[in-house]
Order: sequence, then structure tokens, then C-alpha cells
Amino acid sequence: MEITSRTINEIDEAKEKADLKTLEAVFFVSGRFLSMQDLISLSDLNPVIIHDLIDKLRAKYSKMESAMEIIEKNGKWKMDVMQEHSHIINKLATGSAEFSKAEQETLAIIAFKHPIKQSVIIKIRGNKAYDHIKKFMELGLIKKKKISHTYDLSLTESFYDYFNVGDSEEGIFKNDQNLESKGE
Repeated sequence: MEITSRTINEIDEAKEKADLKTLEAVFFVSGRFLSMQDLISLSDLNPVIIHDLIDKLRAKYSKMESAMEIIEKNGKWKMDVMQEHSHIINKLATGSAEFSKAEQETLAIIAFKHPIKQSVIIKIRGNKAYDHIKKFMELGLIKKKKISHTYDLSLTESFYDYFNVGDSEEGIFKNDQNLESKGE
């Protein structure tokens, strides 16, 4: 078989398609922000190729008018649902399969009042809140800091990523201003 420039181009295109699928799968399965080092180790691709593929994925999703996008934050990337569709994700993420109604209520109090003492949460929510707090810790949504005989509970960056709300610097209720400006 004779190798021509056309054959080489076909091989290059096939390799790029395979690499693109690999990177897309890494983003899809991870569900979190990934550093370049994470992307390299998970995909076995080099950083120059990864940057190029990220641009191609962004273009692909834009061209398809997809609900998906690749977002970058502080030198890390994540596949996510576009902001205009986040209400759907938030419904799913807080649905009964993920968190019980009681867990949702406990987490809502922590999110609204953080930092808040664990003893206050227990007084408000009862002893079952210990189990809720343990689950939130295991999921990396909150962190504890020992204060005297109790803990201060606060949100982690993972909380903001998980629920696709503003980061801790912007505040969880960053959209409140948007509501006021719309007259709602």
C-alpha cells in the first residue's frame, strides 16, 4: 500500500477524532474542574493537543447549539450544562435520588447561614442532621472547623461547582441582584 499525503491526513483526522472523544469522555465522567495535569494523566495526551481539543470541543458544542459547554475557571476546565439550563440540573441534583427532603433542608440552612455552628444546626434540625452533615462532608460539599466543643460548618468550592451557583467570592445568592433588577 502506498502512503500518500491524503492517507497521512486521514490518519491524522482519525487520531484527532479519537483524541477528541477521549477528552470529551474525561470531561463527561469527571463532572468537576480538572487541571491540565489531571487532563494529561487521564487522557495520556500532551498539553498542546489538549488546548487545541478544548477549543474544538467548545466550537463543536457551539455549532451544534448544544446545552453543554466547556468552561474554564482559574486554569481548570469542566464540561457543564449552560447556565440557561442549570435549573434542570439543580432539580435533578436536589431530587429524591440524591438528597432526601430533610437533607435538602439541612444543606439549605448551612448554605444560607454559613459559617454556622454544628450545634445550632442540630438544635434546628435534630439529631438526624449529624447523618446529613456526615454525608455532605463525604461528598465534599461542606467543611468542618473545630471551635471549642462544636464545629463551624461552611461551604467548599465543590458545593458551588456541584450546584452550579456562583463561587464563594461571588456569594451563593449572587443572582438576587438579577431578580431585583427584573422587578421580581
